This record gives sequence, structure tokens and C-alpha cells, in this order.
Amino acid sequence: MSTPVKILIVEDEMIIAAKISMHLEQMGYEVSGIVPRGEEAIVHCQQSPPDILLLDINLRGTMSGIDTGKAIQQQMDIAIVYLTANADQETFDLAKETQPYAFITKPYKKNELERALALIAKRLDDVKLESKSNDKSLPYLLEDRIFIRHKESMVKLFLAEICYVEANRSYCCIVTEKSQHLLSIPLKRLEEKLLAALFFRIHRSYIINLERIDEVSENHIVIAQKVIPIGKSYKENFLKRIQLI
Repeated sequence: MSTPVKILIVEDEMIIAAKISMHLEQMGYEVSGIVPRGEEAIVHCQQSPPDILLLDINLRGTMSGIDTGKAIQQQMDIAIVYLTANADQETFDLAKETQPYAFITKPYKKNELERALALIAKRLDDVKLESKSNDKSLPYLLEDRIFIRHKESMVKLFLAEICYVEANRSYCCIVTEKSQHLLSIPLKRLEEKLLAALFFRIHRSYIINLERIDEVSENHIVIAQKVIPIGKSYKENFLKRIQLI
């Protein structure tokens, strides 16, 4: 990256946090802050989003590192790296749900941390470059349809035909009953293009067409035979929405 990568350290052991900060600065990264609690990390990210969030899983306060990661991911796209002494399988499985860029166990080795961060910085740089070069792929929205760039033309897609949109890192896939369209943009950017009256983000990886729901269960819905999970943090607002249908 042309500018230093900004990293927020979320660590409640200040001696360890200071050591990590020293190592990061030696590697050429910019430490945007050090906070001991998940609640403080959320506020910091809202006010000054870092490029990478270096999260300990065990934190002071009511929020764990994993809870913090989930809360932040609902609001913005920030690369998460867990740096923790909790290396058991259960903790790893919980952390994996937030799709972290890396999971590093303590006590860490400086060269391992440096290599992991270098790979992440390269990925973030590639995504930024790709986003700039693919701005033309952003859909153009009319009242009842969007136009998606396909090769050298724009393809019409009626909003009512869309069943759901699934995210995969910096890409998202628009799914209809007859076709799929892969777009090189993050789900959050596409969400801003879609009509809130018709579409709802039900999970960090899914936006659904409310009128296409076939079945609602306790923890998932079904659209066009696709089982889509309901994220815990989205559930309450989702239930309020479907009562209006």
C-alpha cells in the first residue's frame, strides 16, 4: 500500500499491547490506537476505521474479541486478525464464523506475525486496486430494475426477479431462479444500491428479497430451495419486517 497500513490493537494486557505496538511500528505499520475493551474498539472503528483489527479474544468488559469482531463487521469491512492464547478447537470454530484473515496463537513469533500481516496488506491493496478498476461494474439502479455490466454492455435485471445476494469477501453473487451474476464489489456497497423496502440484510453474508421468502424457521429462511441462516444480530429487525408483509 502507498500509505502505511493502519492497525488497531485490541488487547487488555497493556504490557503485551505495548510490545505488539513496538513490533508493528518496526515493521512499518501505523498503530492507530490501543484499546482494552471491545466496546471501545467499536467506537474507535466508527470514528477512525483501521485497515486491520488485531483482536485478542479474551477482553475486559462484557464483549469478547469474537463478539467485537461480529459487531464491527456488521457496520464496516475491516480485516480481522485474532491474536490469542485460546487455541482450542471450540474457540477456533467460533472465531472462524467471523471469517478472520488470520488466527495467531500467543506467545507469537515476530516473524510469523510479520508474514501474516504482509500477506493481508497485499490482499487489501489488491482489493483496493481491483475496486478502482471495476467501478464500471457497479449496477445502475432504476425504480424497478438494475443494469449490470456484462462484457461491453449493460444487462437488465428486474429487482423482483432477485431471490438473494450472497457475499464472498470482496465479491457478491446476485441469484435469481434462472441465473447468477457475480459482481466484483463488496456486499455492503451493493446493499446501498438496493431498495430497502424490498431487500433486507439477514446475515453478514446474505441480503434477501423479502417478497421471495418461501419459509421462515427459528434460525433460517428458505428462498428458491436455498436455506439461508438468520444472523443473531439481524433477527430482531428481520422479524419486525416480516410482520409487515
